[in-house]
Amino acid sequence: MSARAAFHRRGLPPMSAGVAAPADKRFRRPDHRPARRRRITRLAVRTLVAALLVAAAAAVAMWLGRTVLDSSWLRVDQLVVTGTTRLTAAGVEGMLDGMRGQNILRVDFDRFRRTILASPWVADVTMWRRLPSTVEVRVRERAPFAIARAGEKLYLVDSEGVLLDIFGPGYADLDLPIVSGLVDHPATAGPPSPLQGFGGAGRADAARVRLAARFLESLAAAPVLRDRLSDIDVSAPRDVVVTLGGETARLHLGDSRFVERLTLYLDLAPTLGRELGTMDTVDLRFEERVFVKPGATRRTVR
Repeated sequence: MSARAAFHRRGLPPMSAGVAAPADKRFRRPDHRPARRRRITRLAVRTLVAALLVAAAAAVAMWLGRTVLDSSWLRVDQLVVTGTTRLTAAGVEGMLDGMRGQNILRVDFDRFRRTILASPWVADVTMWRRLPSTVEVRVRERAPFAIARAGEKLYLVDSEGVLLDIFGPGYADLDLPIVSGLVDHPATAGPPSPLQGFGGAGRADAARVRLAARFLESLAAAPVLRDRLSDIDVSAPRDVVVTLGGETARLHLGDSRFVERLTLYLDLAPTLGRELGTMDTVDLRFEERVFVKPGATRRTVR
């Protein structure tokens, strides 16, 4: 020890060199803090309480859901059908057999909609719920535009070529033209019913339907010509052949300028009748010439 150090320690106990004093265990710090433990405990309690509350709410919701679904208050007991003309509301309700009594929230609308659309008369159907126990059904029916001749049978057909029903006395209120050539083969279905299809003859030829529809649409502005039609034949893909009432001549009109060609024939008919007598066919498809076939002879009228 230097003299300066000895001077400063004068009167003090001697220092022990290189000996560490044992630590007093009474002043030893703990390994963890009690405040942090309390915070973790409170967080765990809160989490547990929240989980129990969520579970209780879910259980209550499930119980309420089962109670509502099983409630007689929500069972279907009324069907309201609108939009029917040829079909009856009672007939549509018959196609919804099994819906009454079901819980209104569980009704499979898609299944019942497919059942109604199976009727050839139905173009579309919409359903919706009116709580607590009513289902409303809106039907959009197809509209026939002609009577299709298929062999010895006649069918109502719409503008999309769907055969709606066998034409009979029940449709006497319809004033529609008869069109041949829309259906190649007669249907072989059973008795007529507006709620049944017609087997393999459920549709007419689409191209011929479009041709016949264009022809009839063009005559909408000439009702005098339309009223004189007796028969329409669209067997040829691009040729409308018509017969006028009281005449036997078959008029070939092609696939355009229908009104103009019919008007031309009516202007020429008196002259043709005097010169040729009874005519078999009159071909009006060419611009500047009309070909006439009286019996077995063909003549050209310039």
